[in-house]
Amino acid sequence: QVQLVESGGGSVQPGESLTLSCVRSGSTTYRRSCMGWFRQAPGKEREGIAHIDDDGRTRYADSVKGRFTISQNAARSTLYLMMDSLKSEDTAMYYCAAARYSGGDCYWGNHWGQGTQVTVSS
Repeated sequence: QVQLVESGGGSVQPGESLTLSCVRSGSTTYRRSCMGWFRQAPGKEREGIAHIDDDGRTRYADSVKGRFTISQNAARSTLYLMMDSLKSEDTAMYYCAAARYSGGDCYWGNHWGQGTQVTVSS
């Protein structure tokens, strides 16, 4: 069973930066996998914002494209989300997730971290 633990959240002002980390331990049963970041703001649904697959390809939601960068270490044991030019609308709980990767798609739903809060406010 895989465990995911996020850290790095906090309170910042608009325009500032934060880097989130997600440490992965254990393993999934997936032959190939994706790792990603999701967020959920109060009163809103959880949304996927960035992910990276086993082929190294990255994808971003339009709302964060050009400002956020997803990466992982060589061992694929730690996932990062570097967030620049933060806006008030980025305020949310941020979650790390692991998914099965098949046929070019990621299938999310079974493996989530506990979340780390990001608050952007002046």
